[in-house]
Amino acid sequence: MLQRLGKPVALAVNKADTDAREDVAHGFYELGIADIFPVSAEHNRGMDDLLDHVTRDFAVGEAPEEIPSIKVAIIGRPNVGKSTLLNALTGSERSIVSPIAGTTRDSVDETVLLNGVEYVFIDTAGIRRKGKTREMAEKLSVVMARRNIRMAHVVLLVLDATEGIVGLDATIAGYAHEGGRGLIICVNKWDLMPEGGKRKFEQDLRDELKFLEYAHVVFLSAQIGTGVKPLFKMIRQVYEASSLRVTTGELNRFVEALHYEERKILYITQASIRPPTFVLFTNKAVPLHFSNQRYIANQIRKQFGFEGTPIVVKTRARGADKQKR
Repeated sequence: MLQRLGKPVALAVNKADTDAREDVAHGFYELGIADIFPVSAEHNRGMDDLLDHVTRDFAVGEAPEEIPSIKVAIIGRPNVGKSTLLNALTGSERSIVSPIAGTTRDSVDETVLLNGVEYVFIDTAGIRRKGKTREMAEKLSVVMARRNIRMAHVVLLVLDATEGIVGLDATIAGYAHEGGRGLIICVNKWDLMPEGGKRKFEQDLRDELKFLEYAHVVFLSAQIGTGVKPLFKMIRQVYEASSLRVTTGELNRFVEALHYEERKILYITQASIRPPTFVLFTNKAVPLHFSNQRYIANQIRKQFGFEGTPIVVKTRARGADKQKR
């Protein structure tokens, strides 16, 4: 069967871990395969010859440069224009668009390669309040949407400009914030709004979503495509910000200039990225108050440019591990 494929075939006769067994391996020439290699996988015998044979026709050259891939989840209430935005971003009609809320029941993904970066967009089903999700299909859609938020690098939160900010928008935004995802707020259907009013709308939005003070706000119309193209650059910037690492030396020089008086910060280090997480070693074991955590996060953002991504600040007392032991 293999010979009929017209492909090169080599036969590896395994368990030939002695000279006597190597001689037995020659009996396999009866199969009509010219390239036979007695090997012992367990003892690594004969493997070099087999490897040289298998790779002899491989092209020699530099490995292709890996293309950066950014996974982007599009989230929001039903019928705010998530699928229309996906179609506008990808230039396709991959997602079904309908004025009927709940048309998208499953996640739909589409890949766009632009300026050497791969963007993988995921259009998630509209997230409803738990009390409104009576059908099993819709309940599963909520579960999958939240899972896609966790798996994404950047999240696009889509709002309906004609309906303003409602309570469910804050709930959905909280899912992305709690998951530590970089976030861009997309105010869709802005073409249906009277001219002007962006400043007031954004101010109202900031008042309602105070915990998203770090997120960029974009006014767009997915239907006619205005304001959509700049999203690519913004997505990349948010991804790079959430992936940024700062050296411990830079952080400690930052702390010295901070003049923080609530307690003494002995040193600070960055523990992880996406979200950027910082650990403060202090002279007190009591956790920082939320307001102090927020202050330090804002100062870190101001100093190092973590725009569009939440920052996690954790506190540990020096010697805490030794005390536990």
